[in-house]
Amino acid sequence: MTEPDADGYFGDFGGRFVPEPLIGACQEVEAAFRDAWSDNEFRQEFLDVLTHYVGRPSPMTECANLGAELGLRLFLKREDLNHTGSHKVNNVIGQALLAKRMGKTHLIAETGAGQHGVATATAAALFGMKCTVYMGEVDMKRQALNVFRMGLLGAEVIPALSGSRTLKDAVNEAMRAWVSEVEHTHYCIGTVMGPHPYPWMVRSFHEIIGCESQRQMMDLLGKQPDVAVACVGGGSNAAGLFAGFADHDEVRLVGVEPAGGAAIGRGIPAVVHGMKAHFMQDEVGQVLEAESISAGLDYPGVGPEHSFLSDIGRAEYFAVTDERVLVAFQKLAQTEGIIPALESAHAIAWVMDNAAELAGKNVVVNLSGRGDKDVQQVQEMLES
Repeated sequence: MTEPDADGYFGDFGGRFVPEPLIGACQEVEAAFRDAWSDNEFRQEFLDVLTHYVGRPSPMTECANLGAELGLRLFLKREDLNHTGSHKVNNVIGQALLAKRMGKTHLIAETGAGQHGVATATAAALFGMKCTVYMGEVDMKRQALNVFRMGLLGAEVIPALSGSRTLKDAVNEAMRAWVSEVEHTHYCIGTVMGPHPYPWMVRSFHEIIGCESQRQMMDLLGKQPDVAVACVGGGSNAAGLFAGFADHDEVRLVGVEPAGGAAIGRGIPAVVHGMKAHFMQDEVGQVLEAESISAGLDYPGVGPEHSFLSDIGRAEYFAVTDERVLVAFQKLAQTEGIIPALESAHAIAWVMDNAAELAGKNVVVNLSGRGDKDVQQVQEMLES
């Protein structure tokens, strides 16, 4: 997991496929990021904010109860304990600092489950910037609490009313807005997708997850884990975790997708949202709608670096059903007193379903977010 090539490709995946008005904007972001990421003062400011505002490093928690029940040692990287409640804030702080360095005054973002929108609104408030968040109308209804939080933080939330009215459509609306407002606006993409340099840049801001995890597991075990697992929609939390272990061949990397998405398992390469990656498509190449209990994973594609990792066999990708996710959501709460985000519950579900194969192993799961935002949705599903 290194820098992409000069054209923004990881192997056969990536690139920069955008309208002419956005080519200059992407080049501006790339130049600014390269300059900032090589600047020790910028990187120290980034780390200082993550330490004193976000609360990093996030802990590594062993789930002794559930682990014993499953016959393995289970560790959770606790991104749910970050300020704003998920891993999203790592990338947003980095991009907000970059936007400020570029002289931008307005952040725009897309969001599915709302956690990226909340994180972007938080960073905008912290750094005195205007914030606009695009969110699918369907997601706004099932994540009403996060919509209110974004408004409370001073952001304007605009519904995406086209298509499936979920994350894919929110991305479309945000990219249209960026075209018309590019001079003073930075598009703060929330996952490892989009045109170059975004997949690389977002992964770089999230590498702190994997780097911390690698050190924490050495402290706890004196060696690296056997398996590192994370949920995958676009795939930012997984990319961040995998970055810490990709060079350790003994660590198995597992990404877990929703059964109603599973872009790597069911998709084929296509150019969508500025990048070439795996997308679910019909027989004539039209992008299919994803379906997931989790708004944050309700995306028909995956980031290009995940397509590359799958292509070379370094990471494996599996799918779990909504029913198994609900079981895992309740199981972790009842055995460990930790309520996971529905996104993160996908990773827990895969571990539970494969416990026999993983018997005796040391398994790290990236708990990418907390489940407060999902409790009402789960309650309604369990009571229906």
